[in-house]
Amino acid sequence: MVENLPVKTITHAGLTVEGYSRAAVQSYWRIPELKLGFDLGGSPWSFMGTPTFFISHAHLDHMCALPAYVARRRMMKMEPPTIYVPEEVLEPVDRMLRAWQRLDRGRMVCQLVGVKSGDEFELSREHVMTAFDTRHTVPSRGCIIWDRRRKLRPEYQNLSGDQIRDLRYSGVDVSAEVRVPLVCYCGDTAPAGLDAHPAIYEAKILITEMTFFRPEHKKEKIHKFGHTHLDDIIERADKFQNERIILAHFSTRYQESQVKRAVDKRFPPMLRERVELWVS
Repeated sequence: MVENLPVKTITHAGLTVEGYSRAAVQSYWRIPELKLGFDLGGSPWSFMGTPTFFISHAHLDHMCALPAYVARRRMMKMEPPTIYVPEEVLEPVDRMLRAWQRLDRGRMVCQLVGVKSGDEFELSREHVMTAFDTRHTVPSRGCIIWDRRRKLRPEYQNLSGDQIRDLRYSGVDVSAEVRVPLVCYCGDTAPAGLDAHPAIYEAKILITEMTFFRPEHKKEKIHKFGHTHLDDIIERADKFQNERIILAHFSTRYQESQVKRAVDKRFPPMLRERVELWVS
């Protein structure tokens, strides 16, 4: 296998999270079990087999590898991928791919889908993706991946199998859809983006940013440019019900040891034990 870009990996709740993220450098993620990736600031060769990507926003470190990814899949005779982008940038992204088609002299074939806050997309029979607005300097969206199942409605749970069968035959819908948030991806966002939807704090796995942590980096300025500070995470410590929280997109001013020391020192233990720092 060609290992042409750095990739970190963790597994949790039957899902594998792979990726890398550094502010102003590159961000790319995928969850193979869901056949879904997030952002394409780089395109590791191993990610090429993932057929669907959700692009949170159009900054270079989150989207510049999109043409390479699309072209590689065509070169390897794979099906055209599906790419979700904020609706506001759908047309310029399409023009960008057409420009690369002229430069590369190879067709850039993919299904581009514009995404608004509140939109819902069926990924599979078991999984649905919903979008929400985040707070950044350009149009940006986050997404939540839900596990959905149909379960017997509470009012029928004490009935026998024959009674439930008879109700079904009579046309009664005895089951209801139940959704559990599995994964939330926020991309780049000021802390207001974390508060955009209750399920952000409930997803089993949360992937979000914490670009800055030093006290001298003023939160007001950081928020203006659409990013999150360590203090913002601490202020919301009691909200995080997530089983695993991946904090990423750290400024290149920081070394891994500096970030780890700050988090170890300041995070409440009940939060720290669930946090993965995606910083190396």
